[in-house]
Amino acid sequence: MKIKFCGAAKTVTGSCYLIETRERKFLVDCGMFQGSVHDLNTSPFPFNPAEIDFMILTHAHIDHSGRIPILVKNGFKGSIYCTSATAELAQVMLKDSAHIQETEAQQKTKKRLRKGLEPVEPLYTIVDAELAGKYIYPVSYDKTEIIDENISFTLKDAGHLLGSAIVQIQINEDGQKKIITFTGDLGNFNIPIIKDYEYIEKTDYLIMESTYGNRLHEIDNQANDLYEIIVNTVKRGGNVILPAFAVGRAQELLYLLNYYIDIEKRKKIKNVEVYLDSPLAKSATEIFGRHMECYDDEAVKLFLKDTHPLDFSNLKIIESPEESQELNKKNGVVIISSSGMCEAGRIKHHLKHNIWREDCSLVFVGYQAEGTLGRKILDGAEKIKIFGEEMVVKAKIYRIESLSGHADLNGILNWVKNIRHGVSKQIFITHGEEEAAENLKKEIEKLTAAEVIIPNMNEEYKI
Repeated sequence: MKIKFCGAAKTVTGSCYLIETRERKFLVDCGMFQGSVHDLNTSPFPFNPAEIDFMILTHAHIDHSGRIPILVKNGFKGSIYCTSATAELAQVMLKDSAHIQETEAQQKTKKRLRKGLEPVEPLYTIVDAELAGKYIYPVSYDKTEIIDENISFTLKDAGHLLGSAIVQIQINEDGQKKIITFTGDLGNFNIPIIKDYEYIEKTDYLIMESTYGNRLHEIDNQANDLYEIIVNTVKRGGNVILPAFAVGRAQELLYLLNYYIDIEKRKKIKNVEVYLDSPLAKSATEIFGRHMECYDDEAVKLFLKDTHPLDFSNLKIIESPEESQELNKKNGVVIISSSGMCEAGRIKHHLKHNIWREDCSLVFVGYQAEGTLGRKILDGAEKIKIFGEEMVVKAKIYRIESLSGHADLNGILNWVKNIRHGVSKQIFITHGEEEAAENLKKEIEKLTAAEVIIPNMNEEYKI
């Protein structure tokens, strides 16, 4: 049996793992590359998609699901297994991603045609994304799904996003039973709405993420910090801009603003207009409302009392491009918009109109991959380019780490420590920049006798 690391090797995006047994070839995840490695999206897969029997999807985020339409375009016809929440989210996210691919291709084509160059084709279209959605097959947490007499798998809650899963695959080969576990993305503790991650009993091989393998999240009061930023910014006459992943983080922010800020403080910002400017976030919020099986106890209690817990009187949902453009004439408002890493979508327009203003605030609440616009701003860039125009960064920049969807170093190590019977063979560290992966490797080696490996891109191992 072999495993090939076709993505997320010494980088955070592009998760894709090929497992090959004597009789089967299958994938875990097929994600899009973002940031400094985005050019890899146009590279051929290091395998023949038509030969892949099936796929298991850990969760819907684009860095785990975003190349599924390309996989289907190139001949894949197997089932894509995931939780029911992931199935719904992935289908709307892939169509949204396709819309972005088409729009960007059209814009590039216009510029190229003026220069007498060939047009640019999108990575995939909305039609491609809709076709890919037909291969998605929802399954339940904690129920063993049998592929054949030699392969089965079980999904456990990863606590990272609505429907996110840890994947445990049981494989019989040459009379031996092996368990291979993929963590997917492990969630941070006490994320609003969804449950914390689950533990596993044992595994022979572990493929685990290392996004924050070299960081500890600062202990902060997420609600009060956000409240103070909003109050102080509005007092100055500025806007609060929140780049947020449309699926997951946007809903958590709405929940936070609605419930976590105490009643007296909430009264003080009840007249501050809050705008959710993302058609995808609107669709995702509706999906969140249909999946109470993923909620933690606190959220269940609140949802039973309030049938619209992600809505409040001063929240306005923006849908049309025209409405979005009107926001740039406003002052003293909160704008939640995607994409979370400031690479595409409406957030770039809001940055263009606010990042140069000293009275405004830009608040990061999620991971910013290397090479992205969000990462450049967070790292202290004094000037940035948006739509080819250079702009000075004058807005106040904040980061609320406790809202991150990823476990920090202690959260990852805690999960490893709680594998009751440990890891018997090897641990492969992926989904992290090199420094984070190296640090996590060093810390995990203190906890286990298992061999710990950081694979390179497209490296293959016999297991």
